[in-house]
Amino acid sequence: MTGTGALHHLELWVDDLAAAEREWGWLLGELGYACADRWRGGQSWRHGTGGYVVLEAGPDRSGSHDRLRAGMNHVAFWAGGRGDVDRFAAAAPAHGWRLLFADRHPYAGGPDHYAAFLENGEGFEVELVAAS
Repeated sequence: MTGTGALHHLELWVDDLAAAEREWGWLLGELGYACADRWRGGQSWRHGTGGYVVLEAGPDRSGSHDRLRAGMNHVAFWAGGRGDVDRFAAAAPAHGWRLLFADRHPYAGGPDHYAAFLENGEGFEVELVAAS
């Protein structure tokens, strides 16, 4: 999608590219992204809609990610239907992600919002939302 307001790309600076590839690579692959480019210290994952996600562990980083500080808290992706969200939540721990708000899952976002909230080893949060 290339219309006004559509996301062009998301770039995530990570501490450990190998760990990010294990965690994010699994998640992005399951969401329909494919690794389109690799370079020393980074990689790009492209989706059929034209948007892409960059994972980069370049030298310009300072400090580690903290989703609770000012800045981006999380990114949300459409994940398919409720069964898909359930599948992601069940498989996530084997790929370095943990389920957040487990006591309220899958309605942690409210009674009409079916989603899984996941956090990876570096503290990045992803929300996987079911289509209604």
